[in-house]
Amino acid sequence: MSRALELYRSLPRYLTTRTVSGRLPSLAGAAATTTAPLRLRDRPTPSRPGPDWVTIRPRLSGICGSDLATVTGRSSFYFASLVSMPFVPGHEIVADTQTDVTLSNGTELSAGSRVVVDPVLGCAARGLPACTGCAGGHTSRCDRVTSGHVSPGLQTGFCADTGGGWSGALVAHRSQLYPVPADLPDERAVLVEPLACAVHTALRAAPADGDRVLVIGAGAVGLFTLLALRAYTRAGTVTVVAKHRRQVELARLFGADEVLPPASAVGGVRRGTRALRLDPEVGPPYLLGGVDVAIDCAGSASSLSTALRTTRAGGRVVLSGVPTGSVDLTPLWFRELELVGAYASSAGTAAHPAVRLDAHSDDRPDNQVNGHAGGRPRERSDFDRALELAASAPLDGILSATYPLDRWRDALDHALSAGRLGAVKVAFDLMTP
Repeated sequence: MSRALELYRSLPRYLTTRTVSGRLPSLAGAAATTTAPLRLRDRPTPSRPGPDWVTIRPRLSGICGSDLATVTGRSSFYFASLVSMPFVPGHEIVADTQTDVTLSNGTELSAGSRVVVDPVLGCAARGLPACTGCAGGHTSRCDRVTSGHVSPGLQTGFCADTGGGWSGALVAHRSQLYPVPADLPDERAVLVEPLACAVHTALRAAPADGDRVLVIGAGAVGLFTLLALRAYTRAGTVTVVAKHRRQVELARLFGADEVLPPASAVGGVRRGTRALRLDPEVGPPYLLGGVDVAIDCAGSASSLSTALRTTRAGGRVVLSGVPTGSVDLTPLWFRELELVGAYASSAGTAAHPAVRLDAHSDDRPDNQVNGHAGGRPRERSDFDRALELAASAPLDGILSATYPLDRWRDALDHALSAGRLGAVKVAFDLMTP
């Protein structure tokens, strides 16, 4: 048995939470901690679905924006068929293996080894022949996340059979595990999964040499995407839209050329690109001209609208934050924009040690195939690159607070107010009794 925070099926509670969070966003924290179908309970440790699975015990497990969207009822009903309930949330995990395990690349780990988890439950984890996405290393595109010998679940942390990071124990397939270097502290290791998502976003955005890039949102997703853009692309001027003072400071530290408040985003981009600003009689202003690539890292209707209205004709808009709300897509049509999704991370096709790309190397995966990333198989995994960033980037203090599992209400409330409170990442400490 292990202690776990469990999301269970209760349509009345979920709809109540969704209604309160939607109509009164200031009460989203209260809804998540009082009306959401969450409970702290003792659960049996999940059984290993097969011989290639191992039990792991989390040390730290982060609270992600997608977790918050789920517990506040703001997630799309699109996901209803992609999860199985009850499930234990938590997919940003650094953990200890409980038995010896041989990873997919042949690396042998002894019991007690620290690992991070690629949460995507693709074909390998499900005991199935590789689908087209998995065969190409694009495991985030797996077509079989509801099939095989594991219950439906797009990721660990959304699957009834595997458990999740907000618990004392879960199971993971050997293909999901990456060893943590001995000199990488837990406080950085727990950031590897969101860093891998950021790497994936930057490579999907695939800015050409010198392209102007706009990153909208400066929470963990936006800040880590900025790091990845600087490390693994040749983007030119990068402008970040940030709401809070601490976010502004970190955006500058992480390499932003310019930081704008949300209200000044259109005007700031106009000045930087010499675009023409139009102010319709009804509706927000927009530009004729603008940035080459805009990345929405906030996932709100207003952030996506800003991206669409500030990108030049023929430019690219990347959707990285979990999408919520509706938006006018007229700019997408009129300006012939590319709209690109960036979900989770890719495992790659080759298993070899991570080597940091030189800033001027041409060995950049997926670069400019059919105009954007994603055309050919990636060799190195996004997790390899994320482990590099976790070791080298200025991430001290980015894990802003940790909580024991029995203080889950305080943890969720803190995470929901992270930007306003000057926090970036909040996590559960599973080593604390």
